Order: sequence, then structure tokens, then C-alpha cells
Amino acid sequence: MKNLKSYLITAACVMSIAFSAGAFIQVNAAQPAAPAVAGQPVDLTYAADKALPAVVHIKYVQNAKTKTVEVETNPFGDFFDPFGFFGNPGNGRRQQQVQTPKKEASGSGVIISTDGYIVTNNHVVDGADELTVTLNDNREFSATIVGTDKTTDLALIKVAAKDLPALPIGDSDKLKVGEWVLAVGNPFNLTSTVTAGIVSAKARSLGANGVESFIQTDAAINQGNSGGALVNTRGELVGINAMLYSQTGSYAGYGFAIPTTIMNKVVDDIKKYGQVQRALLGIMGVDAHKWIDSQKSQNKEVDLGVNEGVYVDKVDPDGAGADAGLDGGDVITSIDGKKITKMAELQEYMATKRPGDKITITYVHNKKTKNSTITLKNAQGNTGVVKQADLDILGANFREITDEQKEHLKINYGVEVIKVNNGALKTAGITRGFIIQKINDETVKTIDDIQKLVKEASTSKDPVLYIQGVYPTGKKGYFAVPLEESK
Repeated sequence: MKNLKSYLITAACVMSIAFSAGAFIQVNAAQPAAPAVAGQPVDLTYAADKALPAVVHIKYVQNAKTKTVEVETNPFGDFFDPFGFFGNPGNGRRQQQVQTPKKEASGSGVIISTDGYIVTNNHVVDGADELTVTLNDNREFSATIVGTDKTTDLALIKVAAKDLPALPIGDSDKLKVGEWVLAVGNPFNLTSTVTAGIVSAKARSLGANGVESFIQTDAAINQGNSGGALVNTRGELVGINAMLYSQTGSYAGYGFAIPTTIMNKVVDDIKKYGQVQRALLGIMGVDAHKWIDSQKSQNKEVDLGVNEGVYVDKVDPDGAGADAGLDGGDVITSIDGKKITKMAELQEYMATKRPGDKITITYVHNKKTKNSTITLKNAQGNTGVVKQADLDILGANFREITDEQKEHLKINYGVEVIKVNNGALKTAGITRGFIIQKINDETVKTIDDIQKLVKEASTSKDPVLYIQGVYPTGKKGYFAVPLEESK
């Protein structure tokens, strides 16, 4: 029998020729509509009328850029040496300027408020230099990115307009398998396209995002549907197009959407704090039934006292789970009275919480059911608001090193500290003239590299920059730079 590979396609924007032909696709999910009378057809015209004006077309542009890359050099050029007399004649490396092509793509978005806030996928806007939003009535606006969250693949953008047609937000938690839903978006640049299907499954986990609990639907979705709306028969938004499951890259049966339970929290956090405030339970786990099956496949006897829930594999000793008394081998069966049968359901519920919130966990330990009420923590082990630090926290000015510095110090890259004011670098003992080459084991070639790494570290479990570099004399230096002010 012929083996066919299935692919998860992530990036359901229509890419221009500048993009790889293997560009990933995203799709949406479904939400339940009002129960229909048995044997009667479902009228979807009301939902379509409500949704179409609120679903927009998003055009993405990333301008051509000049980049510096390292290339191999050979002093003999194309000299033909069939017998290898010269061995490897001092191959070296040199830097070369290259021009990246202009990139264009398109996707979809959903207007969620009359004052211009639009939800879409992170991958629809990630890296964009220009975003143009076109409404159903052909009005065009330039959009700005308010905030993004790669972990859930969601983004919030805004246009300067008022009295826009916003789509009411429904409760995806109330969706039922078998309910009719509409997928509304702009596949293949075919604007304002509506397809229909049913909710095929809920709380699907595909391993595509850090946090996911997809709604699965069989409504047809293709490239360009990313960021579009999944709508119930009442004309309410219940999901954001997120993923396509396909063997070909085009629609082949199932699509997946991010539920509004997750979307609402992400949007609210971005508006209030500028980024998502993620509460962590501090465990590593897997669906209990999957763990049981894996043990049985090894001919091991298994009796957890329960067959559904989240099997706890590891517990962070400093996390909220440890405070709850969780241990390896336990099975979480409910949170705040809500039944938990698999990891995706746990992730979806946790995605609605913030550090400092209290929850009650029910779990099975040595076949006995226990309950524990705990306070959730952030990645840094406390309940404070986590904010991304900016370059200003370092208290210094920088510039990329010159060709003369590269030649003198025999290095290929780095960013020089040209002025030190009050801030994290001065506290750590870094002085003017020091050249930063690596931060947290990541190569630093530009000031943008430093900015990116500062932001990442400031929201991580360990908000510290581990800096490696070289002084003007050639002496190497190593520093640990805490970013405590970013909390």
C-alpha cells in the first residue's frame, strides 16, 4: 500500500513568488450554532451577513534589505586540482553584502471593535514593514501592530478608523461537535469568501504552537484564510483560522482554529500590558491515555486509578504545581471543577489565567483523589506583571564594529559599546570599548540583535544576559547582566 505523508501547514497567507513554494498554510475552526430542528436545513445566511463586513483582507509587505553574510573563501578560486596536491589551501571566511528580495503575502483578519482593533495570526504580520487592510466595502487603511504572541500564533493590529463593522465575540467553550460553522476569509486573494462545515472535534493538539487547543472543522479553508473568522450560526466569532491539515498544501478535509477563549485573553493582555501575561503550572505532562498506551506497548502493567486526564511527568520544584503538591506520576483530572481529559484542555484553561490568579486542582495521587488550591506564577517564579525590557535598560550606546576593528582583532562580527551611562551594563562592570559578540550563546552582529535578545531574556525564567566579547586589547571578557528592572 502506498504511504502518503500528511503535513501541517502553518502560514496560510498567499505568498508571492519571493516566498518559498513550500509556504505553510493556516486554517480556522468552528463554533456551535443554535440547535436546528431534526431534518431541517440550517440557514447560514444571517451568519454570513454578519461576518462578511467584519472580515478584512491583509496585505503584507517586507521590503528588500541588505544583509551581511559570511561566505567561504579559497585563494585558488576555481583552480582545478584533480589529484588533491594542494589539500585544503587555507580556506577562510569573508563577509559579503547580499540583497534580500521584497516579499509580499496576504491573509485575513477580523474586526473585533468599532474603533479599529483587528485580530489575525502572528505569522500573517510577523516581519512586515507595511500592512494594508482592505475592508469588505473596499476601503483601505494602513495598519500598525499593537502586539503579537508567537506562542498562540495570534496578533492584534489597529487601523485609524471609527464606526467599523465589528463581529460579536461568542463563547467557543460552548461549541459542540456537530454544530454548523462558517469559515470566512480571503483564500487565494479571493476576497470575502464563505465556506461552511461542522465542528469535527475540539481541543486538538498538533504540536505547532506552544499553547494550542484547536477547534477542528471540515469547512473548506485554503491559503489566505489565515487570521479569518470561524463563525457560528448566530453570527458570532468563535475562532481564528489557524492551521490546515493536508497532504498537498491545499484543503483536503480538515482545518483548525484558535478558540475565542484563548483569543480573548491574548487580546486583553496585549491591550493592558503590551504582551501576554502567561500563568504557568510548572509541569511537563502528556495525555494520560497516551502515557498508558505507551506503557502497554512495552508490556508494562499500568494502573493509575484513572484513564483520563493529564499525566504529570515532571514538576518544576519552584513552580505552582509543586506548591499544589503535584508529583511525577500524578494525573490532573479537573481544574476549578472543569473536567480535564487531555493536555490541550489544560492548556486552553491555563491560557485564560494570569500570574496571581488562584485555581483549585483535582488530581489522582497513588490512586487517591486530592484537591489543592494554589496561586499561579509567571515564568520567573513570581506573581508580578512581566514586561519586555527595551535596550534602554542596558544604559549604553552601541555601534557595529568597523572593518578596521575586524582586521585588527581578527574577528568577523560584533557590536561595540561606545558609551556607558547608569544601567545594567555599568552595574555588571562593562566599560566603553568592549565589543559584544554573543549574548546567551546567540551571535550578535547588529544593534537589532541586542534588542531582540534583551526582550527575550527579560520575559524568560532566567532574566539575565550572559555576555561574551572582547576588549580593544584583544582580551576576552564574560559578564552576567541581570535585567531585574524589567519585572
